Amino acid sequence: MTDPASALAPALIETALSGLPAPRRGKVRDVYDLGGTLLVVASDRLSAYDHVLSPGIPDKGKILNQLTTFWFRRLADVVPHHLLATAPEAFPAALAPHRDLLRGRAVVVRKAEVIPFECVARGYLAGSALAEYRAHGTACGVPLPPGLARAARLPEPVFTPATKAATGHDENVPFARLVADLGAATASRLRDLTLALYRRAATHAEACGLLLADTKFEFGWADGELLLIDEALTPDSSRYWDAERWRPGEEPASFDKQFVRNWLDASGWDRESPPPPLPAEVVAGTRDRYLEAFRRLTGREPEL
Repeated sequence: MTDPASALAPALIETALSGLPAPRRGKVRDVYDLGGTLLVVASDRLSAYDHVLSPGIPDKGKILNQLTTFWFRRLADVVPHHLLATAPEAFPAALAPHRDLLRGRAVVVRKAEVIPFECVARGYLAGSALAEYRAHGTACGVPLPPGLARAARLPEPVFTPATKAATGHDENVPFARLVADLGAATASRLRDLTLALYRRAATHAEACGLLLADTKFEFGWADGELLLIDEALTPDSSRYWDAERWRPGEEPASFDKQFVRNWLDASGWDRESPPPPLPAEVVAGTRDRYLEAFRRLTGREPEL
């Protein structure tokens, strides 16, 4: 049950925290520069097709923030992450007045030079990869065997990077683009780390009754060290499907944003004009799916 103070969080998070510099606002997260570190606050905003939707999803920020923390810690032996503190009591003193608001939905992290590419791993045929496969037999330029159905498991997971756009659409790019922009050694390392993280996470998810169809990671450099940053393996950045109900060729039962995308597609929205407001049942259904993904993957309830 969400307490009254927590119920105020979505509205309060939309305003800058007093006593702090103005945040850099992303679609769903606000980032405050604390000097030597950053405060990352996960709001309850939800984006789809490069638009922020309304209303927000109650408790979404807390669910995704805590799930990212779970994955960062679980995968730390594969690649280090940027987390420094997750409990408000361990935050810098300047944040003490905001502890109740930040609890469960914020972390303090190392500053990093962000690598300007989304590192995407795909183990199943879905999304933009499915559309391209039907047209060209490839997934983001990677050749795939003929005859694969919608939601089919790929013979091997594939690495399909994309540009990280500040505004507008991310664009799938070939591996050669990473090599040209970052150098062969860094590009190869990002590919290998992305696939290693995906395989580890997919194995855990499947043991929890979920299929990790695809996911995206972000990386950055800090003092010469490559770090996993931003969010990881959340229903916002990944496709999670119910393993028991998965059938190649059919629309999978999902625990991610696809539920919202399907409603938007059916609404007749053109993806360019302001999006229609989400009805109460879509808001509730999205929250339920995010909560279920958290419960299955972590084996516990989030702190709400």
